[in-house]
This record gives sequence, C-alpha cells and structure tokens, in this order.
Amino acid sequence: MAGKASWRLLLLAAGAWLLLWPPLASAAVHRSDFPASFLFGTATSSYQIEGAYLEGNKSLSNWDVFTHLPGRIKDGGTGDVADDHYHRFEDDVELMDSLGTNAYRFSISWARILPKGRFGKVNPAGIAFYNDIIDSLLLKGIQPFVTLTHYDIPQELEDRYGAWLDAEVQKDFGHFADVCFAAFGDRVKHWVTFNEPNVAVRKGYMLGTYPPERCSPPFGSCAAGDSDSEPYAATHNVVLAHATAVEIYKRKYQSKQKGSIGIVMYAAWYEPLTDTPVDRLAAERALAFDVPWFLDPIIYGDYPPEMRQLLGSRLPTFSPEERRKLGYKLDFIGINHYTTLYAKDCMFSSGCPPGQETTYALAAAIGERNGVPIGPPTAMPTFYVVPDGIEKTVTYIMKRYNNLPMFITENGYAQGGDGYTHVDDWLDDQGRIQYLDGYLTKLAKVTRDGADVRGYFAWSLIDNFEWLYGYTLRFGLHYVDYRTQERKPKSSALWYKDFLQNLHEAQ
Repeated sequence: MAGKASWRLLLLAAGAWLLLWPPLASAAVHRSDFPASFLFGTATSSYQIEGAYLEGNKSLSNWDVFTHLPGRIKDGGTGDVADDHYHRFEDDVELMDSLGTNAYRFSISWARILPKGRFGKVNPAGIAFYNDIIDSLLLKGIQPFVTLTHYDIPQELEDRYGAWLDAEVQKDFGHFADVCFAAFGDRVKHWVTFNEPNVAVRKGYMLGTYPPERCSPPFGSCAAGDSDSEPYAATHNVVLAHATAVEIYKRKYQSKQKGSIGIVMYAAWYEPLTDTPVDRLAAERALAFDVPWFLDPIIYGDYPPEMRQLLGSRLPTFSPEERRKLGYKLDFIGINHYTTLYAKDCMFSSGCPPGQETTYALAAAIGERNGVPIGPPTAMPTFYVVPDGIEKTVTYIMKRYNNLPMFITENGYAQGGDGYTHVDDWLDDQGRIQYLDGYLTKLAKVTRDGADVRGYFAWSLIDNFEWLYGYTLRFGLHYVDYRTQERKPKSSALWYKDFLQNLHEAQ
C-alpha cells in the first residue's frame, strides 16, 4: 500500500503526464469508428455495488465474511451497504440511459439466489430482484450482459467442502447456472460463467490476499494452503465448473433462448523489459501463464504447453469424461484489460523478487524501466496508461484462439490519493477521459484490422467498493457520496455520452 509520500509522488507524476496528453477537444475516436451493432456499456459487480448483504433472505458470501475480518481491507470498508444498488437500481438504470449505452454488464450474487447452494432452496426474493433489474434495463433498450459469479460464492460452500478445492463445486456451479438460465434466459442473451478466475485463483490460493486466504511461503504466511499445488487444483475445478455450465446451456437452453455464453479473463499485456531473447521469452511466458492458463483447456482441451513444460505433474490432467465435457465450446471471450507491464526474465537472470504472481512463469512483472514508468501511472498500483496494450492484447487473443468473438468487458481508470480533497477534484477527471479516448482509439484500430470485437464496457458505471482498496479508489464515471448515496456525473460521463452520440465529430 502506498504511503502519503508515495501518493504525492504518484499524483505529481500523473499530473506531469497529463500535461503531455492532447486536450479533450482533439478526441481521436468516434462512435462511428465502430460497427453499428457494437455494444457499448458500463460494468459493475454484485458485491461491489449492491449492499443489502443481509436483506432479501440472502446468505453470507465469502466476501461478506472476509471483509469483516480486521485488517483485510485498506480503509476497513465492507460491501454491507456499498452503493445501495439493491434499493437504487432504478436510479442507476436511469444513469445508464442518460449516457446512451445499449448494454450493461452486471453480476448475480450466488448467495442471493441459492443461499445454501444446492443444499437448499432457490430464494424467490433473489430471483425477483434480478428480474426487476433485467426488466428495467430492457424497458430502456439496454441489453443485460450477465456474469454468474464475480469472485463471490456462498460461504456455505466454503464451509462444507472447501469450495474451489473440491470437485463438488462443479455440481454446485452447474445447479446455480441452471437456475439462472431458467429464470432469466428468456431475456438475457449474453452469459458469462466467471469473471477473472485467473485473478481469483492467484489471489485466493497463491498469494492468499483474497478469500479463502490460502498460501505458503514465499508468497505469504497464511494459516493454511500450498501455493505450489492449490492454484492448479482450484483452476481445474473452475475450468470444469465452467464446462458444466456451458454444457447445461448448450443442451437445455440455447436453441430456444438464442443466447450466447462465454468467460471473462483479466488480461494484462507484458512487454519485454529489454530487447533481449531472454526477456522476450519471459514476456511470452508471463502471457501464457495468465489468460491461456484457463482458455487453452476450455478451447483446446489442455493446459498451455508453456505451462506443462515448466510445471510438469503439478498441472492436473483431464480424464476422458472431462474432455468430453470440454467439447461444449464457449461462444465468446471477455477481456478485462487495464494495464501493461514489463516482464523480466527469471530463468536465466538473477534479482527477481520471489512470491510474485508471475513467479511460476519464471518472470518478474515490473512497472518501470530505468526509473521511468511504462506509461502515466494511475492511483491503482501497477496500473499504467498504455493504450497500445489493448491493441496488442486483442491481437494476441485473436491469433491464439482463431479470432473467436471478443468483448472488452472491463477497461477503466483509477482515481485516488491525497490530492483529492473536494468533490470537484473527483468530478473533473481529465485523466480518465484521456484514458478512455486512448484505449478506444486503439480498440477501433484493431477492430478495423480484423479482430472480431463486438462490444466495450467501461469500468465502472459508478464509484464502488474496490476489493482490498475499499473505498480509497474510484473507477466510476459517476461520483458517489457514500454518506448520502447521491450520484453525480463526472466529466468522463459527459465525455462518454458525447462519444456515444457522435458529438465529438462536431468539435
């Protein structure tokens, strides 16, 4: 966590970079640069915005339990109230409508639908809540783009059998997916099984910083866990749980509901720290140990060869029945892209820090070269503004997976630090505007060049609970006063609205 001095330096650096950026009036990208059918929206997740954590017969999720443990969240915050979206969703749909978006990506709280997993009954209040959201969206002409789980799982399943470490979770996730497809699939045409399982697994079972807080040295000093084996066991169950849900959708629902189903991966881009063979290979390994870790088995039936070569028997193998299940293919890939980092070789070089997320790839992730950041820094550590990264990420995924349809399901800019002392400091978010303009410009280019990208979702509609950072970071297009729950559009919200209405062309 950055201290006050480092925050000041960060903000000074960010301010210096902003001076080098072009003014807003020279916006490079227009809505007309994208296909007419392109989805443009905003994104949120249930735990980060809903609140009402004990209302409507909802049970506790793993994040409800985790955030109430002392010292886990930077500012001591929880999602107990968050943005109170549970009671204010109609106002938030109005915000989406005011922007002119035609899609909204949100997630369902598993604990709100099935408080005890498959060991209990479906919760009618949970079904009714999401029915109301979906119907409100459709009345405004906004397509619901629904994620089944965004990090959260009923604590009941963690307590019963260890959640993602046990194959039982595949049955539970399949049951949950089936309930959701049956309840909402007549109106939902885009389904996501998991949000960023590559983040949840690494932070939950390798670093131990997310629930269930399992790890071993040198990654951390957790009460239990094994960073050498548990991330791969958990990944195996996630991949097969995804396959279970996809099989259910393809066999029971897709032909009559006419929807599609995919998965969302967190995708940083890695540039070689130096133009040397060893660092170029390190960047390739860092990439392969990230998105392909999950997508290769889902799409090709086995883990990446780059991982097999280094990890050997630590990677599980798929049985014939599991391979059969993986035969039901996803329809699209969701990409959450925020940042680009340098990759430094740790196979042949020395001086690499132990216990990083990229350790097993024998690479180190670094944000600076010779003291110079890879791009303008943001308030989120390791998040830098490097618009080329989105073009390179999309190109990499396009080539590796034969140009399967893609959506940019998250892309956004973090505000925070000591420089934000008044509400106007948050509202005048020129850094976010430049970020959106730069990344959308590169996305338009790679789409024109042949990538089958079909939509873009800005993270986020509103400021919200930002996981380990609590309420100290703000990613929203709309400012939220957490005392009153008042929403105010930031300059970036007005920019996005203008972009969607092609008003930039008149400037």
